[in-house]
Amino acid sequence: MSVFGKIMSAIFGHSATAAPTGGVAPADAAPSSGGTAAAPAPSGTTPSASTPAAPPQSVDVAAIVDKAAAAKHEKLEWRTSIVDLMKALDIDSSLAARKELAKELGYSGDTNDSASMNVWLHKQVMAQLAANGGKLPPEIKH
Repeated sequence: MSVFGKIMSAIFGHSATAAPTGGVAPADAAPSSGGTAAAPAPSGTTPSASTPAAPPQSVDVAAIVDKAAAAKHEKLEWRTSIVDLMKALDIDSSLAARKELAKELGYSGDTNDSASMNVWLHKQVMAQLAANGGKLPPEIKH
């Protein structure tokens, strides 16, 4: 399984046991464009090119990762750090794993500049989570 696939699985695989967000976020709840009303669009996702296999409901990423991070008994800044996000989800966060993730997500920068790569990775992972039905707190949306 790809590194990004492991991240997706760790978050979206817990969606049934994680506290659902209590419905839909009020501001994002009503994409009321009159097209086909049969298939509900996940709330909080970016309106660009919806993926056909998007999860049917929004998943509260913060609730899932906060719970996972709390279980680690160390301070993990997953909201800003790709390394801490991966640690919280029990995914290999080594430089080699992050380089593989960068390759999967199409990073075109220098993978030896790990600081820049890590910032880019975090932004991309958060954007991909949101695009696939993940509900992110406003401070995380890049």
